[in-house]
Amino acid sequence: MTSYDAAFTGGWIRRFAESVRATEPELTALDQRAGDGDFGVNLSTGLTTALRMLDEAAADGEPQDASAPLLTTATAFLDSVGGTSGPLFGLLFQRLAGAVRDTGPALTTAGLAAGTREGLAVIQRVGEARAGDKTLVDALAPAARALGACTPDVLPDTALARAAEGAWEGVRTSALLRARRGRASYLGDRVSGVPDPGAVGIGLLYASADGGVRTLAPFLGDRRPR
Repeated sequence: MTSYDAAFTGGWIRRFAESVRATEPELTALDQRAGDGDFGVNLSTGLTTALRMLDEAAADGEPQDASAPLLTTATAFLDSVGGTSGPLFGLLFQRLAGAVRDTGPALTTAGLAAGTREGLAVIQRVGEARAGDKTLVDALAPAARALGACTPDVLPDTALARAAEGAWEGVRTSALLRARRGRASYLGDRVSGVPDPGAVGIGLLYASADGGVRTLAPFLGDRRPR
């Protein structure tokens, strides 16, 4: 039986880091078409810092609840990652950590739903983005809806898989949108068909709860990811 403790959330972050390392060239290529080209590097930088901090915490041997690795990751992104998306990911991890702590000490579906919902709200407020603007909100909003629709008997790993499915659907939808925020908004039809890199990062985050992602290709086509 799965224990939804700090080992689970820490493993989730480590798999997210693996997914970003594996797909960094693809993330960079996407962002070179739609942004400044630094999204993959920034995401990788934040996660490298987070892993170092997680290793240091593990070496200390202090007991931790399920929220601790999420809060550590939030700190890494908020303190060490520049650009636009880095701080937004930091805010998402911060809200996830707070909600998981409030519903803990173990990870719960209710905590994931609340944290994702609160993260979406603060990102929309700070970034002034709405669904349809071709930003990471276009993946995070359907992930939040999928988690909010889960009944109390749905286990966290199943809930995260549903969130990932919603996020990837949002990623594919973002490719069809005209950007209304960021550098991509100045490129017009030149980014038609290009999914938002930040939205792809959200897809990677929720998908990595179940396992690492090695390539983006299966998730960016017309069919649902397997």
